[in-house]
Amino acid sequence: MTPASPDTVPASPELEFVVELRVKIGAITEIGTTESSVRRVVPITGGDFSGPHLAGRVLPVGADWQLAESGGLTLVDARYVLESEDGVHIEIRNRGVRRADPAVLNRLAAGESVDPHEYYFRTAPQFMAPDGKYSWLRRFVFVGTAERYPDLVVVRVWKVL
Repeated sequence: MTPASPDTVPASPELEFVVELRVKIGAITEIGTTESSVRRVVPITGGDFSGPHLAGRVLPVGADWQLAESGGLTLVDARYVLESEDGVHIEIRNRGVRRADPAVLNRLAAGESVDPHEYYFRTAPQFMAPDGKYSWLRRFVFVGTAERYPDLVVVRVWKVL
């Protein structure tokens, strides 16, 4: 196989829907500030998830460690645990980027429901599942879209084929 020529755009990878996570969150704790950013932690308090081959609940353990820059960019790094309907624990680490105009972020911080089209929120979840029925989660790259609500984050996850 020869490499594509510089004038040829390779085909995009295909995506397959895997799961929708509805992650409940608690009150934000600010850890500290620098000249241009705020470090904060958002606790994970529960939730649920469902998809074609995966369903269950989000356990009330874990948190989202964020770095919020003054220009409207927030780097997220959430770690929490899923429990499948059949009792299997699956760790998830979900890193991502949320960006918006500072006025939109202020509305989100004030607890308003904001149309998800007013901000960009994408993630790259990584699953750590034990051997067995869900070990396939360790073998793929995943991408997600996210929506922030006052006490909930909804993440829709696709497997990159």
